[in-house]
Amino acid sequence: MLLALDVGNTNIVFGAVENSNPVFVARINTDINKTEDEYAVIFRSLIEIKKCSLADFTGAIISSVVPPLNEVLKQAVMRIISCEPMIVGPGIKTGLNIQIDNPATLGSDIVVGCVAAAANYPKPLIVVDMGTATTIVVVDKNGIYRGGVICPGVRVAMQSLTKNAAQLQEISLDTPKKTIGTNTADCMRSGAVFGNAAMIDGIIDRICGEIEGEPTIVATGGLSKKIIPNCRHKIILDNDLLIKGLQIIYNKNK
Repeated sequence: MLLALDVGNTNIVFGAVENSNPVFVARINTDINKTEDEYAVIFRSLIEIKKCSLADFTGAIISSVVPPLNEVLKQAVMRIISCEPMIVGPGIKTGLNIQIDNPATLGSDIVVGCVAAAANYPKPLIVVDMGTATTIVVVDKNGIYRGGVICPGVRVAMQSLTKNAAQLQEISLDTPKKTIGTNTADCMRSGAVFGNAAMIDGIIDRICGEIEGEPTIVATGGLSKKIIPNCRHKIILDNDLLIKGLQIIYNKNK
């Protein structure tokens, strides 16, 4: 069984995969102030809660967009399963043909998501990942990564709004009953939920005008379940996408 960590700016997705099937997936807050001991305790506890045995893990892999945590998490993993995790980065084989201006600048999370999408869904592909940022990227019909769009994430945008507008308070992201809000909270919810859904639909429309073929659209990320059901395009929700991609990359390099 493989231990897989996808480290984002807001959350760490922590999971176990066996024979390409996620055994469990959990999310914890990303905290650069935690020590390797603290993370080791959290990881061990999650594994126990999910009723897995530490002895079942034969490998580990980490994808991270938070470089200060890489060594901390590597040591934390080694404390609980006694094997050195693979780190997604330069020198790692992914099988993804990246054709952008500077491939070295592409985030490992985007690489992992595209590897998984290309392995599991028909191409061409549009992959939407909704986290701290919302990324919408393209893998063409030949399996080539062509680039995409980066937008402020839903919560980042809402935090900026409430920080800079004295009379606006933080809200939940429940889907409002209608677009036209009749109170401040519902107006904000409409902007956050329907506004982001419309943005994603609009960008997909523009992307479709620039690529060949009818794309399969796949979405993942912590906020996707709040926004994607309100989109008008047919979009597949796959919250295990990055965990699947990590196993594919691990298998190519072990």
